[in-house]
Amino acid sequence: MHRRWLIRSAAAAGLLPGVARAQSFPSKPLRLLVGAAAGGGADIVARILAQELTKGGGLSVLVDNKPGAGGTVATREMVRAPADGTTLLVANVGVLAVIPYATRDAGYDPRADIAPVCLAVDFSNVLVVHPAVPATTLAEYLALARRPEGMDYGTAGVGTAGHLAGELLKARSGARLNHVPFRGGGPAMNDLMGGHVPSLIASAPTATGVLREGRIRALAVTGAKRSPFDPAIATVAEQGFPGYAATNWYAVVVSSKTSPEIVATLNAILTKALGAPKVRTAYAQQGMETLASTQAEAAAHIARETEIWKKVIADAGIRLE
Repeated sequence: MHRRWLIRSAAAAGLLPGVARAQSFPSKPLRLLVGAAAGGGADIVARILAQELTKGGGLSVLVDNKPGAGGTVATREMVRAPADGTTLLVANVGVLAVIPYATRDAGYDPRADIAPVCLAVDFSNVLVVHPAVPATTLAEYLALARRPEGMDYGTAGVGTAGHLAGELLKARSGARLNHVPFRGGGPAMNDLMGGHVPSLIASAPTATGVLREGRIRALAVTGAKRSPFDPAIATVAEQGFPGYAATNWYAVVVSSKTSPEIVATLNAILTKALGAPKVRTAYAQQGMETLASTQAEAAAHIARETEIWKKVIADAGIRLE
């Protein structure tokens, strides 16, 4: 008890600046950057989390959409913002484990500029088509894609999990799959429903509502196992491509210049929010699995995914210039 009193007294007197910073954090509203337009998977992840942080945690949180370049616009802004822990990024596999290794200059180095706070969610993407496309199975879709003109497929952007899933399917199948990047999952889904693009590899949260309304058709999910949002949809692996798996995941990250004390405080705040039953339920309804983690677990996951996708990038010769 005497030691705890000394620590509190020293922090109040400014003698232990790290402790004082952590205890007074956050002193202003949190800004949760999203590298895609409203309506897509990243936006849904951020808004469910922000709602819990606001209502359950009593914090002031702004979700700030900064779409562009597969999420790198938002990532660069986060890296260059004051490193006080109040500017966070909902970052996907593309931003952290793909784009920096498939482009000449992403404008940031995930190993040097970014500090993981925690993992948030994991989920499959789903290959969906407009009702006018005469394919009800993955095999029929790929047969159409082997025609001279090929098959266009939209995604939430360059270097996103949907793009990776498409490139992996293209490499495995030999089909002519033509990538059409959008500025987020929401705009991509709008163009699919409008008939402007025939197919889309969308995140489960982006596709769930529209699929349940019967306005588009699902052909396959990209994960190693079927998705909880609709277990009736077979995986790509089950439909002739054993071993195929390309999932999406999101982590919350901050600038690497942020003090370790504040990063630890953020981890405690976020994992508490992610562990709330209503948050887990809200994510599950979108086909997502909650992955609240320690900082070390998040760093290890990102490192593993980086090695996996660096090999895919090299083997498939993917360049995102």
